[in-house]
Amino acid sequence: MSAIALYARATDGFDSRVAHTVELLRSAAAEHAGRIVQATSLGAEDMVITDLVARHALPIAIGTLETGKLHAETVALIDRIEQHYGLAVEVYRPQHDAVIEFVRSHGEEPMYKSIALRKGCCGIRKLEPLSRMLGQRSAWVTGLRREQSDARGEVPFRDHDDAGRLKLNALADWSWADVWHYIDQNQVPYNPLHDQFMPSIGCAPCTRAIAVGEPFRAGRWWWEDEAAKECGLHVHQDEPAVSALGASQ
Repeated sequence: MSAIALYARATDGFDSRVAHTVELLRSAAAEHAGRIVQATSLGAEDMVITDLVARHALPIAIGTLETGKLHAETVALIDRIEQHYGLAVEVYRPQHDAVIEFVRSHGEEPMYKSIALRKGCCGIRKLEPLSRMLGQRSAWVTGLRREQSDARGEVPFRDHDDAGRLKLNALADWSWADVWHYIDQNQVPYNPLHDQFMPSIGCAPCTRAIAVGEPFRAGRWWWEDEAAKECGLHVHQDEPAVSALGASQ
């Protein structure tokens, strides 16, 4: 069964939520002209945001992290975005030498050995490239939603990261049904792995399908304690050390 058939549902207030998201994006783009980027993980939520950016011709750059460990289906979405929307996607990759040294010291799949090594891998493959993406920016857009996990239950629409940049969580109040209803209504390209019961997709070694009744992010770092399940992209430095080191995402 496709993710659209499984999840897409029209819900009360949907049109208002879409309009609010567009206004948030438009306002932030004007406020941070030429200095705002969507940091897309290429997941369903981020594809919705990319579609809204393209559909409303908003001056927001599109950037993504190609960690070197993504599924082929995820990487293929980069070309699909460029072809479908006529938008250039900025692709940020980890520093080659840093990856070589880390793999030489800890192996190809160190994430299974300890939380510290998994977060070290995330640091090299995600956090450092993200710092380059955001280096000359004053604002970025994410696909974080309150419904995604307990840890994200109070995600605000507008936040600031540790460097003081605006962090716009434009879909904060959207439900999973809203995301897929929008994708269905607007023929938005999406990762076919979503059709294989992977609602949250990260690097291939760190993502699995979820079973009926499991939480939305149960397929991410499933061997770890729930409290550790962030890579560092969306964690403030003053939060607990277990999650301090964490697309979209």
